[in-house]
Amino acid sequence: MNNVTKIVQKYRQAPWRVQRQWIGLFLLGSVLVAIVAGIYLSITTRADLAGREIQNLNADILDKQRENADLETTLASLTSTDAMIQRAQALGFHPVSPQDMTYVIVPGYSLKGPVDLSSTQAHPLSLVILPEYTESLFDWFAREISASAPVGGQP
Repeated sequence: MNNVTKIVQKYRQAPWRVQRQWIGLFLLGSVLVAIVAGIYLSITTRADLAGREIQNLNADILDKQRENADLETTLASLTSTDAMIQRAQALGFHPVSPQDMTYVIVPGYSLKGPVDLSSTQAHPLSLVILPEYTESLFDWFAREISASAPVGGQP
């Protein structure tokens, strides 16, 4: 009890200590709020920059897709039948008639016949299982036991 009265007397003698404690707590709270706000601002800024970069990359992708579409359109117009005929005629080519064609006969070359997938013909990729692989584990075990048994009944 004596200790409690001493503490109360000390606070009564120095009321500025209580004010200083309240000011310290207020400043500590303000510093913590400022730190949290700074961290939040930093994270928000990074997220915003990443979002902006994603938007820029998406815009670049769309630009490249448009450029590819333009190039494909240009290629299609350059390789169209009409454009190819015009360029060939400008270079001096003309359509060939069957009388102007020369066929080359290659000795020993034979045309491949059509592939017959009917069920009457054996399929070339049919699976053939060798007799060695048709034996079950029990059959193998019985064969090994009988092979290792002594001949003539003697141990």
